[in-house]
Amino acid sequence: MIRTTTLWAWVCAAALATPALAQTATTEAARDAAQQQRIEGGLQSGALSTREAGRLEREQAGVAHLQAHANADGTLTSAESARIKAAQDRASRSIATQKHDARTGNPASASSRRMQADVARNRNQQARIAQGTKSGSLDSTEMATLERAQSRTDRAEARAASDGHVGAVGQARIQGRDDVQSARIHKHKHD
Repeated sequence: MIRTTTLWAWVCAAALATPALAQTATTEAARDAAQQQRIEGGLQSGALSTREAGRLEREQAGVAHLQAHANADGTLTSAESARIKAAQDRASRSIATQKHDARTGNPASASSRRMQADVARNRNQQARIAQGTKSGSLDSTEMATLERAQSRTDRAEARAASDGHVGAVGQARIQGRDDVQSARIHKHKHD
């Protein structure tokens, strides 16, 4: 009788814990998409220069790398979740600081428009990952794989914008990475 009660207690605890972990991963992915949207809005309004957006993309790459590493084994511990939340909080503060400093960008410049397009695509990719995690079509291991690839894309954008100018060749490379990432998201969501 005691074994049966103990077994049921473990089964119930596991059933209750699994949605909480999934909700955490979903929340993290949704927050990534929201931060990409804030960067995009800053570029569109001129509150962010291309160089500042590149620095912010590098920080987003770091957050995505943390998420990929934390979810790689299929579980997300409370300590890992706390580290990711702290990194997202730092990235959020950086976005706010950069958007409200004295430096501005020209949203109509070709370089800024290229960066806006790249960040908009990132936002869309992050929203797709969040939706897949929320719907259950992506498990945490698949999410980790996609976040790792998203981290590489973010770093490529940061490198392209490091000198304050995103050229056509740099954007073509980023778009190639985005195309591969988009196909990867589709494959993982529909496998």
